[in-house]
Amino acid sequence: MVTTGDQVTTGDEVTGERATTGGRVTTAGAPHGEAPGKAPRGARGGREYRSPARSAALHLTLIAASVVSVFPVAWLVLTSLKPRTVIETASVRPFEQPTLANYAQVLGETRFLTWAGNSIIVSLATAVIGVLLSATTGYAVSRFRFPGFRSVMWMLLITQMFPVAILIVPIYNLMAGLGLINQFPSLVIAYLTSTVPFCAWMMKGYFDTVPVSIDEAGRVDGLTPFGTFWRLIVPLAKPGLAVAAFYSFLTAWAEVAYATAFMTGDDKYTLAVGLSQFVGQHKAEWGLLTASSVLIAIPAAAVFLLVQRHLVTGLTAGATKA
Repeated sequence: MVTTGDQVTTGDEVTGERATTGGRVTTAGAPHGEAPGKAPRGARGGREYRSPARSAALHLTLIAASVVSVFPVAWLVLTSLKPRTVIETASVRPFEQPTLANYAQVLGETRFLTWAGNSIIVSLATAVIGVLLSATTGYAVSRFRFPGFRSVMWMLLITQMFPVAILIVPIYNLMAGLGLINQFPSLVIAYLTSTVPFCAWMMKGYFDTVPVSIDEAGRVDGLTPFGTFWRLIVPLAKPGLAVAAFYSFLTAWAEVAYATAFMTGDDKYTLAVGLSQFVGQHKAEWGLLTASSVLIAIPAAAVFLLVQRHLVTGLTAGATKA
């Protein structure tokens, strides 16, 4: 028991607390050999202390991972700037007779711009329709309970289990019956069969994090269920919508199996199919292939930059519920 003036305090109460004795302030419970108020051993400035060896190993690992990630892209760009004669000699020099002849040939002597236009039309249509369908479906299964609710949830899950190769033949037969072969709607519908189930499931998890009280407030103000969704929920769901749009766009932009099977005319080729024109039976035009690959990556990078501020939030949404 410690007596401090008129105050009596037991020893248990003093442990780990500030005690005043004779005008002196002492702190009990501090680790042996360390001054009161000092950061614990192994920590500096509130952060965990890392030894020089561990820090060097961490930085070397990060540098190695960065080099591995950047090397293929850098090699692709450098190869696209080499003339055909240098590429055929398999030279490993990064900068050897740099030229833009490959880009000029791709843009001026091939149907690259036509293929790019076709890909943009199909990808944008897939992204817009896919986001609309997946958002409304995700909101419906998140907020309402209706006959067949479990069947819809199972359908969204099971349809993601089938590989593209299995679905090409049945979807092709359906499109042929509808007279949509060699038409852009056939590609859009085919891509929606894979993007909508995934995005709807993801959006359902995102809408689960939005408080139901917002919907109730909208109904109190006289909004219909669709009005509540459009005017209150959609503005809050921008991160999830950004992820759905990005996924739908890239799926259509880089897909080649459906495009090869459904598009039969050279004027209807997408970029993924058009690039196959640069690969012959005995030889590949690596200069044209690499230059086309760099050009193809530009729209995808532009879409990523537009939605990247919402991607992290959208990808982690649904982990918890409000």
